[in-house]
Amino acid sequence: MPTFPVWLRRWGQMKRFLALFAVCLFLVVSCGTRPQTTTTTTSPGGDGRITIGTTGKPRTFDPADSYELSSLGIIFNMSDRLYVYEPGTTEIKPQLATEMPKISQDGLTYTIPLRQGVVFHDGTPFNAKAMAFSIERFIKNGGKPSFLLADTVESVKATGDYELTIKLKKPFAAFPALLAFSGVCPVSPKAYQLGAGKFKPDTFIGTGPYKLAKYGTDSIRLDVFEQYWGEKPANKGINIQILSKPANLFNSFRTNAVDIAYLSLEPIQIQNLEKDADKGDWQVITAAGSVVSYITLNRNQKPLDQPEVRQAIAAMVDRPLLNQRVLFDQAEPLYSMIPTTFNVSQTLFKDKYGDGNVDKAKQLLTAAGFSPANPAKIQIWYPSSSPTRSLVAQTLKAYADKKMEGMLQFEIKTVESATFFKEISKGLYPISLIDWYPDFLDADNYIQPFLDCKKGSEVKGCEDGGSQTQGSFYYSQAMNKLIDQQRKELNPEARAKIFAEIQNIIAEDVPYIPLWQSKDYVFARKGVNEVKLNPTQNLIYKTIRK
Repeated sequence: MPTFPVWLRRWGQMKRFLALFAVCLFLVVSCGTRPQTTTTTTSPGGDGRITIGTTGKPRTFDPADSYELSSLGIIFNMSDRLYVYEPGTTEIKPQLATEMPKISQDGLTYTIPLRQGVVFHDGTPFNAKAMAFSIERFIKNGGKPSFLLADTVESVKATGDYELTIKLKKPFAAFPALLAFSGVCPVSPKAYQLGAGKFKPDTFIGTGPYKLAKYGTDSIRLDVFEQYWGEKPANKGINIQILSKPANLFNSFRTNAVDIAYLSLEPIQIQNLEKDADKGDWQVITAAGSVVSYITLNRNQKPLDQPEVRQAIAAMVDRPLLNQRVLFDQAEPLYSMIPTTFNVSQTLFKDKYGDGNVDKAKQLLTAAGFSPANPAKIQIWYPSSSPTRSLVAQTLKAYADKKMEGMLQFEIKTVESATFFKEISKGLYPISLIDWYPDFLDADNYIQPFLDCKKGSEVKGCEDGGSQTQGSFYYSQAMNKLIDQQRKELNPEARAKIFAEIQNIIAEDVPYIPLWQSKDYVFARKGVNEVKLNPTQNLIYKTIRK
């Protein structure tokens, strides 16, 4: 088991939807018209069931141990949570809770009234004791996502048949967003056990609109739960077909073997399906994604110890160029550490540096003492398993070579993925290219894991904390205070002002340079309707009909 933190492990666990290998792009296209041999649980037809194709193979269906999108996306559709996101937004609304939590004046105690008349898939009644058991199990069984609540929750108790009381270790304004995490769903106390490592990966017994009917190596069947308390699905059930690679998913969709294709197609395949959608055989559904990509700048490595050098790189970066050449315009340029999914996001990097601002970059490098005769030489590192980041590094280097007149020279370095994620926190990489999959949808999750540092100094940088883990080694007492303040602040307007201060400091100090935020793509056959995504990249099954 790797020793790097769990949020970094997630980078390796989730397969990037943007995966791209330049040498193979044209092979994928040339093979696009040749159907691949696949098996399906049932072909799309008139039985009212929906067949979804994917390359994501779930590792487990135990919500207390699930930390990969391939598992969480299905758990999301088989379960309920206390709170959920309004489709297409980051706004939270009650689901198994009947209203938003009542929060004590000190911000530590959350009292949550629960819905009555709900039953689990095995017929067990849902109540406050069942919810408390499920949260306690999430924390104490020690699964991959357990830290999300273990670091935050002091205790959870049923203080009434349908009243749950949760006490936090310290105030945390984003706590309701944590309760919307797919894994924090109730499971039947009769079917599951409390205890370290006591997981049930092959079954799922929750309260949601679907129940798990079959879990095979290449197919999964979800049947409608007839006793579901809420609105019943618009379809008769879901068949999930697991394909071995994107080319197989691409061809299965084109040949009508699946109704829907989602996660993961490569950019060239997405481009082709978008282009051919005009013929009317299928439709394209897009949504702003929550996955973001950054450049990490290690302030402990020369010449990045000079803020002018970091600022110069920020000015030189051309996001539209990267989006066009690397991503086929299948992402959105990002100008803040916080994606535009959140209304607190500000485009300060665009306002301060612009895109491809070569003149400003040269001025900043000159101020730092560099010139064509005395260039700033910096290594760019990335994990070898990421062809997308390979193309980003190559594009950055080529652009600097062409535009910077020798003042800024990049050297590209790569290393095996496990080593990259292990060594990044040791300070070996001057520049590294990283992706971030949020654990929960709150602006805090794009700030605290990257910038928080309780142990360090202005001289040595961060010695223990989020910025050390992410490889920037950024340290700022002012930033630490602002992060603590926004975590405690329950007033949204006051919290937004704190996030504005945080983003101003980031734009000035430049420990990271935001590059892009993902755009999610779903392809659905003609006649398949109400296909929706939520901001956590989950496809919403129950609204789909044909």
